[in-house]
Amino acid sequence: MRDEYNQLNQTRSALIYCRVSSTKQRLEGSGLESQEQRCRAYADEKGYHVEAVFPDDVSGGGDFMRRPGMVALLSYLDAQMGKPYVVIFDDLKRFARDTEFHLKLRREFARRGAVIECLNFRIEDSPEGKFIETVIAAQGELEREQNRRQVVQKMKARVENGYWVFRAPVGYRYVNAPSGGGRVLVPDEVLAPVVRQALEGYATGHFGSQAEVQRFLERNPHFPKDDKKNNAIRPMTITRLLKKVVYAGYVEAPKWGVSVRKGHHQGLIDFETYQQIQDVLEGKKRRPAARADINEDFPLRGFVACECCGNAMTGAWSKGKYRHYAYYRCQTRNCENKGKSVAAAKAEEGFLRILKGMQPAKELFALATAMLKDAWGMRLALALNEKEALKTQLADINAKLEDMLDRIVEANSASVIAAYESRIDKLEKDKLILRERIAKSVPEKGRLEDCIELSLKFLSSPWNLWKSGDFATRQTVLRLAFVDPLILGRNGVYETPNFAFPFKYLGKFSEQKGEMVL
Repeated sequence: MRDEYNQLNQTRSALIYCRVSSTKQRLEGSGLESQEQRCRAYADEKGYHVEAVFPDDVSGGGDFMRRPGMVALLSYLDAQMGKPYVVIFDDLKRFARDTEFHLKLRREFARRGAVIECLNFRIEDSPEGKFIETVIAAQGELEREQNRRQVVQKMKARVENGYWVFRAPVGYRYVNAPSGGGRVLVPDEVLAPVVRQALEGYATGHFGSQAEVQRFLERNPHFPKDDKKNNAIRPMTITRLLKKVVYAGYVEAPKWGVSVRKGHHQGLIDFETYQQIQDVLEGKKRRPAARADINEDFPLRGFVACECCGNAMTGAWSKGKYRHYAYYRCQTRNCENKGKSVAAAKAEEGFLRILKGMQPAKELFALATAMLKDAWGMRLALALNEKEALKTQLADINAKLEDMLDRIVEANSASVIAAYESRIDKLEKDKLILRERIAKSVPEKGRLEDCIELSLKFLSSPWNLWKSGDFATRQTVLRLAFVDPLILGRNGVYETPNFAFPFKYLGKFSEQKGEMVL
């Protein structure tokens, strides 16, 4: 009898569909292999010839056309149109855990002439069989929705407790909490400094646009590129990075109704810096356009001034017979020196001689230390007063919040309630900023010694910082060491510089003061 049955079905070809709910299950488990093994055993028992196996490792909910394996299976049937197939499933829940898509998928197979067979359920075309099949599909959908609700509830509760539950943002990685409280974010040793520099640079205006942030991150070989074809970063990725409150050490989940709150992870920036970024993104804070003439080839551009008109000189490359030459020149209209050039090498050589000479006498460092301590004491007193003023502002905000909440309870208009909620949201963010300012208003113990050490290091030799620093550091040296731009003559000689306070009053320079620097 078995042989006769097999002979009747020897021409039947079969296709096997296997599915697990995630890539992790595919990599760490053996679900796909065990499903395929059972389906092949079923096909052997029925006498079917298995032509192909179509695996999937995506969630069972939603549109089946989003499953690569299912799409490939339907395409295979389309390519073999007219040939009868049996499609074998290990479990009816692998078919579709959604009633609507279950019925739709059944129609797609029927339209292609394929017959569905399941190892744990006998599919019948009778009214009773269709009813039972629909009930089982609805039960699968119910289980899926219940599981989803349970997962969301757990994730929401975790966010409410200050834990980030989504994919780790660039610059962070997950580790298991020492106390056994699940996974927590910690800064990534390689990427965290890069992300911090990008965020702070955009907040302070060092990066004048999102495009500049994008170029900065694209130059970093470690930052992941999501545009693989062009080895670039998509602009939307930059916007999302700038908007993530998680980088300020806070968490939120607006789609679950969880407002911004302090997280259990270390922030890369403070909340005030984050708010500055949001103000720029929303157009609330205007910033000057980034200078287009800032170029690392000309570190003194914009800082050396023309001896004739006093305006800043620009820098540019000029093409010679065999190579290009760098020059500083004045471009001011009606200036007698307009278009007259000074070789960049000569101008920068003279500038470096000035820096090398800016070294105060060693005996004056004790005086400098005493002055710094006095200044620190005055600053500490101001900081304590500022802390008390900030506490008063925080108390005022708390009072306003209580008043707003009382008004919401009494309000009946939806528009009025929405306005109050918007105001409350802003007050809550202001409160976060004030708390950070209060925490940072008084310097930490030991900060005085660190500041004195850094200050004396700079005073001892700005030249060393210039020589070893990057372009941004060199720009900082220019701002700290000189009060006014340096006046550069056509012969490459500088007029007497106007030094900053420490060098003017503490310094006894190795070269004579008040003379032209040659």
